[in-house]
Amino acid sequence: MYESVLEHRLRPGTRLPEERLAAVFGVSRAKVRKVLARFEHEQLIEVQPNRGAQVAEPTVEQSADTLEARRVIEPAIMRALAERATQESIELLRKHTESEYDAVARRDKHSIIRLAGEFHNLAADLAGNSALARTMRELSALTCLTILLYNAPTAAACLPDDHVHITDAIEAGDGSRAAELMLRHLEEVEKSLVFAPTIEEPDLEEIFGLTKTHGKGA
Repeated sequence: MYESVLEHRLRPGTRLPEERLAAVFGVSRAKVRKVLARFEHEQLIEVQPNRGAQVAEPTVEQSADTLEARRVIEPAIMRALAERATQESIELLRKHTESEYDAVARRDKHSIIRLAGEFHNLAADLAGNSALARTMRELSALTCLTILLYNAPTAAACLPDDHVHITDAIEAGDGSRAAELMLRHLEEVEKSLVFAPTIEEPDLEEIFGLTKTHGKGA
C-alpha cells in the first residue's frame, strides 16, 4: 500500500473498506485492520465514523507542514550523509539514479514517481540515523499525497538530474553543497503546487496489481 502511494496509484480520498481489501488481498479482515491501524498512525489514512478508512487528504496547512519539515530535515540528512558516506553508499545512490533514468527512458510514469521518492528515503537510510529514516519515509508518502492533490496539471515530472548533482556533492564530501542542492530541489517541487485538488475514484484491484475474482462480490 505504501508503494502504491509513492507510485501515485492510490489517490487521496480513496475509500478502503476492510471487506473489500480483505477480498483483494485474500487475507482476513483482522489483518487488514492491523495494517490500516499502522498507516493511520503514519497519517497516510484517515478513519472516519460511519465511513471507515480512506486515504488521507492533506489540507493546505498539513501540506505546508510536511514541506516545511522536509526543508528542515533533508538538508541535515545531506550534511550527515556527506560526512559518513562510504564507497558502497555512493554506489547505491548511483545505481538508484541509473534506475531513475531507465524508467524515464521507458516512459514508465509510475516507476519514475516511485523512484524519485525512494531516492530521498535511500539517502536518509544511508545517513545512518534510524529516527530520521523513519520520519523521511512518512514525509515522502505524505508529500506524494500532497502532490496528487495540489500538483499543477502542467507541472513537469521530477527528473533524476537533481539527484545526480546531489550525489556528486555527497561523493565529494561537500555537505553544504549537497544541502543547498536538496533545498533548491524541494523548493522546485513546492513551486509546482496549486491548491485546487482534483480526485478520481480508482480501481483497487488494478492499483494493487491483482486480478478480480469473477462471481465474488468486492
